[in-house]
Amino acid sequence: MAATVPTHFPSSILFLRLSLHRHRVTEFPFPTQSRLSLRTRAAAGPDLLGDFGARDPFPQELESNFAEKVLGNVDTEHKILIPNVSALSLAKQDCAPIPPLQPPMSIDDAQKLLKKVIGWRLLEEEDGVKLQCVWKLRDFKCGVELINRIYQVVKATGHFPNLHLEDSNQVRAQLWTASIGGLSMNDFIVAAKIDEIKTSDLAPRKRIWA
Repeated sequence: MAATVPTHFPSSILFLRLSLHRHRVTEFPFPTQSRLSLRTRAAAGPDLLGDFGARDPFPQELESNFAEKVLGNVDTEHKILIPNVSALSLAKQDCAPIPPLQPPMSIDDAQKLLKKVIGWRLLEEEDGVKLQCVWKLRDFKCGVELINRIYQVVKATGHFPNLHLEDSNQVRAQLWTASIGGLSMNDFIVAAKIDEIKTSDLAPRKRIWA
């Protein structure tokens, strides 16, 4: 059913009703003239929109501490939580110094982190478990360009991969922490940073058949 919108609004507040928890209602007294105006207004039909505009609270409202009973009052404490390191993506984290006595990462932990990087796989060798990724590129020049881009990204981390240019158009990268004989969090951080490097312009061109 469509609501009938009144064409005029009173200049003073006629009636205030605050709905609190569990539909509790608090009513505040108003002058006699306002109550008379209210009777006249009630005869014209219900006011579906209420009164517009801001005003100062009545003394009775202040005494009732109604602001303490509603959501979003001025005393509500709002906290902005800063995500901890574990919540940040690997590419946004920084490499940390690795103590020499720190054990290498377990295979189970490495398998879990492997899901957070793209195109990398675990490689078990005699000197420890490593991360490896291979790129097929358009030509030798593109291979050199990718190695340069990788260097620009990882130089600030201080943790460098072993890079090999193979078959004139293939680059192979290996990451591991030699000081502990295996993988550390630093290896996955650097792998994630390398994943963000643009390589679409270096990839082989697709053949278009007529």
